Amino acid sequence: MLNFLKNIDGVAQKITDPLIPLLLLFTRLWVAWVFFKSGMVKYSSWDSTLYLFEYEYQVPLLPWQLAAYLGTATELIIPAFLALGLFTRPMALILFVFNIIAVMSYPLLWEKGFFDHQLWGMMMLVNVFWGAGLISLDKLISAEPDKHRALQ
Repeated sequence: MLNFLKNIDGVAQKITDPLIPLLLLFTRLWVAWVFFKSGMVKYSSWDSTLYLFEYEYQVPLLPWQLAAYLGTATELIIPAFLALGLFTRPMALILFVFNIIAVMSYPLLWEKGFFDHQLWGMMMLVNVFWGAGLISLDKLISAEPDKHRALQ
Protein backbone atom coordinates (compact mmCIF):
# COMPACT_ATOMS: atom_id res chain seq x y z
CA MET A 1 0.00 0.00 0.00
CA LEU A 2 2.83 2.42 0.85
CA ASN A 3 4.54 1.77 -2.49
CA PHE A 4 1.25 2.41 -4.29
CA LEU A 5 0.91 5.79 -2.55
CA LYS A 6 4.50 6.71 -3.38
CA ASN A 7 3.95 5.78 -7.03
CA ILE A 8 0.75 7.83 -7.23
CA ASP A 9 2.51 10.80 -5.63
CA GLY A 10 5.43 10.45 -8.07
CA VAL A 11 3.09 10.42 -11.06
CA ALA A 12 1.18 13.44 -9.73
CA GLN A 13 4.46 15.29 -9.18
CA LYS A 14 5.60 14.58 -12.75
CA ILE A 15 2.33 16.00 -14.03
CA THR A 16 2.20 19.08 -11.78
CA ASP A 17 5.85 20.17 -11.61
CA PRO A 18 5.92 21.55 -15.18
CA LEU A 19 2.77 23.56 -14.38
CA ILE A 20 4.26 25.41 -11.39
CA PRO A 21 5.62 28.32 -13.49
CA LEU A 22 2.15 28.78 -14.99
CA LEU A 23 0.54 28.77 -11.53
CA LEU A 24 2.99 31.41 -10.31
CA LEU A 25 2.38 33.53 -13.42
CA PHE A 26 -1.39 33.12 -13.02
CA THR A 27 -1.37 34.28 -9.39
CA ARG A 28 0.82 37.28 -10.23
CA LEU A 29 -1.30 38.37 -13.17
CA TRP A 30 -4.63 37.84 -11.38
CA VAL A 31 -3.66 39.94 -8.36
CA ALA A 32 -1.92 42.57 -10.49
CA TRP A 33 -5.02 43.00 -12.66
CA VAL A 34 -7.39 43.30 -9.68
CA PHE A 35 -5.33 45.94 -7.88
CA PHE A 36 -4.35 47.87 -11.02
CA LYS A 37 -8.01 48.04 -12.08
CA SER A 38 -8.90 49.37 -8.62
CA GLY A 39 -6.15 51.99 -8.90
CA MET A 40 -7.44 53.10 -12.29
CA VAL A 41 -10.94 53.54 -10.87
CA LYS A 42 -9.52 55.67 -8.05
CA TYR A 43 -7.44 57.73 -10.49
CA SER A 44 -10.26 58.26 -13.01
CA SER A 45 -12.70 59.46 -10.35
CA TRP A 46 -10.32 61.37 -8.12
CA ASP A 47 -12.97 63.50 -6.40
CA SER A 48 -14.81 60.35 -5.34
CA THR A 49 -11.54 58.82 -4.18
CA LEU A 50 -10.79 61.82 -1.99
CA TYR A 51 -14.30 61.70 -0.58
CA LEU A 52 -13.99 58.00 0.26
CA PHE A 53 -10.64 58.45 1.96
CA GLU A 54 -11.94 61.41 3.97
CA TYR A 55 -15.30 60.00 5.05
CA GLU A 56 -15.49 56.24 4.45
CA TYR A 57 -12.07 54.64 4.72
CA GLN A 58 -10.48 54.60 8.15
CA VAL A 59 -6.80 54.24 7.28
CA PRO A 60 -4.78 54.06 10.49
CA LEU A 61 -1.90 56.45 11.24
CA LEU A 62 -2.04 58.45 7.98
CA PRO A 63 -3.86 61.67 7.11
CA TRP A 64 -6.61 60.87 4.63
CA GLN A 65 -5.04 62.93 1.80
CA LEU A 66 -1.72 61.10 2.08
CA ALA A 67 -3.55 57.76 2.33
CA ALA A 68 -5.44 58.57 -0.89
CA TYR A 69 -2.27 59.37 -2.82
CA LEU A 70 -0.26 56.47 -1.40
CA GLY A 71 -3.10 53.99 -1.83
CA THR A 72 -3.74 54.94 -5.42
CA ALA A 73 -0.02 54.96 -6.27
CA THR A 74 0.40 51.55 -4.65
CA GLU A 75 -2.44 50.12 -6.71
CA LEU A 76 -1.01 51.56 -9.94
CA ILE A 77 2.72 50.90 -9.49
CA ILE A 78 3.15 47.67 -7.50
CA PRO A 79 0.93 45.57 -9.82
CA ALA A 80 3.15 46.47 -12.78
CA PHE A 81 6.17 45.01 -10.97
CA LEU A 82 4.15 41.96 -9.99
CA ALA A 83 2.87 41.34 -13.53
CA LEU A 84 6.39 41.53 -14.93
CA GLY A 85 7.76 39.34 -12.17
CA LEU A 86 10.25 42.02 -11.13
CA PHE A 87 11.26 42.14 -7.45
CA THR A 88 8.35 39.76 -7.02
CA ARG A 89 8.75 38.70 -3.40
CA PRO A 90 9.03 42.22 -1.92
CA MET A 91 6.31 43.58 -4.22
CA ALA A 92 3.93 40.75 -3.32
CA LEU A 93 4.67 41.33 0.35
CA ILE A 94 3.97 45.08 0.02
CA LEU A 95 0.69 44.34 -1.74
CA PHE A 96 -0.16 41.69 0.88
CA VAL A 97 0.23 44.27 3.67
CA PHE A 98 -1.69 46.83 1.58
CA ASN A 99 -4.49 44.28 1.21
CA ILE A 100 -4.66 43.82 4.99
CA ILE A 101 -4.78 47.59 5.51
CA ALA A 102 -7.58 47.88 2.93
CA VAL A 103 -9.67 45.28 4.76
CA MET A 104 -9.04 46.91 8.14
CA SER A 105 -9.74 50.42 6.81
CA TYR A 106 -13.07 49.73 5.17
CA PRO A 107 -15.51 47.82 7.39
CA LEU A 108 -17.98 47.25 4.52
CA LEU A 109 -15.47 44.84 2.96
CA TRP A 110 -16.18 42.41 5.78
CA GLU A 111 -19.67 41.88 4.39
CA LYS A 112 -19.20 42.06 0.66
CA GLY A 113 -15.59 41.59 -0.38
CA PHE A 114 -13.76 39.86 2.43
CA PHE A 115 -13.55 36.50 0.67
CA ASP A 116 -12.07 38.14 -2.43
CA HIS A 117 -9.42 39.82 -0.29
CA GLN A 118 -8.64 36.50 1.37
CA LEU A 119 -8.18 34.86 -2.04
CA TRP A 120 -5.92 37.68 -3.22
CA GLY A 121 -3.96 37.50 0.02
CA MET A 122 -3.34 33.78 -0.46
CA MET A 123 -2.31 34.34 -4.08
CA MET A 124 0.18 36.99 -2.96
CA LEU A 125 1.57 34.68 -0.30
CA VAL A 126 2.18 32.05 -3.00
CA ASN A 127 4.52 34.53 -4.69
CA VAL A 128 6.05 35.70 -1.41
CA PHE A 129 7.04 32.13 -0.53
CA TRP A 130 7.80 30.67 -3.97
CA GLY A 131 8.83 33.76 -5.92
CA ALA A 132 7.91 34.60 -9.48
CA GLY A 133 8.91 31.35 -11.14
CA LEU A 134 10.51 30.74 -14.51
CA ILE A 135 8.25 33.11 -16.46
CA SER A 136 9.48 36.38 -14.96
CA LEU A 137 12.04 39.15 -15.19
CA ASP A 138 13.38 38.00 -11.82
CA LYS A 139 14.40 34.69 -13.41
CA LEU A 140 15.81 36.39 -16.50
CA ILE A 141 17.89 38.81 -14.43
CA SER A 142 19.14 36.12 -12.07
CA ALA A 143 20.26 33.82 -14.89
CA GLU A 144 24.00 33.33 -15.09
CA PRO A 145 25.83 35.15 -17.91
CA ASP A 146 26.75 31.85 -19.59
CA LYS A 147 23.09 30.98 -19.84
CA HIS A 148 22.44 34.30 -21.64
CA ARG A 149 25.06 33.39 -24.23
CA ALA A 150 23.38 30.03 -24.71
CA LEU A 151 20.08 31.79 -25.41
CA GLN A 152 21.58 33.98 -28.16
